[in-house]
Amino acid sequence: MDYLYLILGFVILLSSGDLLVKGGVALSSHFKISTLVVGVTVISFGTSAPELFVSLGAALSGSPDIAIGNVVGSNISNIALVLGFTAILLPLPIKSNSIKFDWPVMMGASLLFFIFAQNNLIETWEGITFLVLLTAYMIFTIMKSHGNNNEEFKEPNYSIAKALGLIVLASIGLYFGADLLVGAAKNIALGYGVSERVIGLTLVAFGTSVPELATSAIAALKKEMDISVGNIIGSNIFNIFGVLGVTSVVKNIAVSDNSLNFDLIWLLAISFLLFLLMLPLKRAKLHRWKGFFLILIYSAYVFFIFSK
Repeated sequence: MDYLYLILGFVILLSSGDLLVKGGVALSSHFKISTLVVGVTVISFGTSAPELFVSLGAALSGSPDIAIGNVVGSNISNIALVLGFTAILLPLPIKSNSIKFDWPVMMGASLLFFIFAQNNLIETWEGITFLVLLTAYMIFTIMKSHGNNNEEFKEPNYSIAKALGLIVLASIGLYFGADLLVGAAKNIALGYGVSERVIGLTLVAFGTSVPELATSAIAALKKEMDISVGNIIGSNIFNIFGVLGVTSVVKNIAVSDNSLNFDLIWLLAISFLLFLLMLPLKRAKLHRWKGFFLILIYSAYVFFIFSK
């Protein structure tokens, strides 16, 4: 039965990703906000909903390794697997705003997470700090978009109410689809004696990254490149500031030595690798070969996890 739930979860996620892109593009046209901003705000919130519910549930049920592993593994998966796969489908041009502002915020969030984890605990005050920084990032991003926006907007296909309805429906679908997929994958993995930390970093992280994968891939195929890239960077920022912020405010999260000395180092390295792959900055583009390289790095990461 778990294998059936696995397939059903994938189908729901793909359908929901399509609805999320449609709703996001329509909102972008209505409010004259760039699709990049929609990608790093509304769509990244929707695709990160599974991470929030999974990490919160894991922390409350006494599984901190899954709570932390889900966020770290998901962020690594978003860059190395999701962007890699999407770039293979269609090379992705990168707007300068992603390099000058959004990527530094993502890298800064990862570094702050690493610093806060040095005492093997993400505490309430640290969670509040994350949430304050997330709020500031969102406000600045929206204000900056209104002040400097030369994008040409198409006539929206849906009314504002219908676009919002699609986003809400898609977010619900992403949550239930990810829940089905993660639950089934976890049951299958536990049957083979895999540890909670490894499950969190791989199966659960991959499962909660499937919404980003579905949304980014569909956005790329629809030629909405800014949503593809913005969704990933925005989701990674939201995973740290939002998911860990909310979860640690509700309950302090323990961080194991393995997570601190291995998993977080990989997260920082892959986040920095993304910057290197975006060079040269004036003509930033993720070519297909870079996509294959990212997939190769992700494969090596998974290999090292299972061999530790």
